[in-house]
Amino acid sequence: MNDLEEALGHRFTDPGLLEQALTHRSRTSEHPIGTHNERLEFLGDAVLGLVVAHHLYGAHPNLPEGQLSKVRAAVVGRDALAEIAAGVGLGAMLRLGRGERLTGGHAKESILADAMEAVIGAVYLDGGIEDATRVVLGLWSDVVAEMVTDPGSRDYKSRVQEVLAARGLVVGYLVEGSGPPHDPEFTARLVVDGTVLGEGFGATKKQAQQRAAREALRRVTH
Repeated sequence: MNDLEEALGHRFTDPGLLEQALTHRSRTSEHPIGTHNERLEFLGDAVLGLVVAHHLYGAHPNLPEGQLSKVRAAVVGRDALAEIAAGVGLGAMLRLGRGERLTGGHAKESILADAMEAVIGAVYLDGGIEDATRVVLGLWSDVVAEMVTDPGSRDYKSRVQEVLAARGLVVGYLVEGSGPPHDPEFTARLVVDGTVLGEGFGATKKQAQQRAAREALRRVTH
């Protein structure tokens, strides 16, 4: 777990909390020893929302309430959570049941997002709100800055879809996976009329598709 702790920027006093945060319900269903991460997920969701809201309130005094709500929702949403989880290598550390392992659970966005919330909850219990704030702002700083500028900026799939649909074009994605189940990599290609307009790579299918859409958007708007 040392690599994960280094990526988080937090060394656990109680390693058992991190182990619990990485334990999916499917694991405890098959091996009824220990506790799964759903309660930590509940706590982490609240801690993450509070930290992000407090940061936005203090750092951006000119943003109106409606804008603050949009930014917070985007920053703590499943897509951002799964992307950050993949970025710190959380998928490879997940403790899953056999069924989830065989079906690629290490790369499922819902499982990654939930585990990331659980890890934040574990950090909070281990080190308090100051440590949790430091970890959250360290991992989410780029996402927050981007969302403040344009809350919809990261939804490249929707944006490129709108641009190309306005030109009467139909968008399709070709997605391929490689690597072991615990550490997969996906390649996505955005295709229009047989032509590849963008290619992206990621630890999840959606991440790869978003990156392919981002590349395509650059090509069709410049």
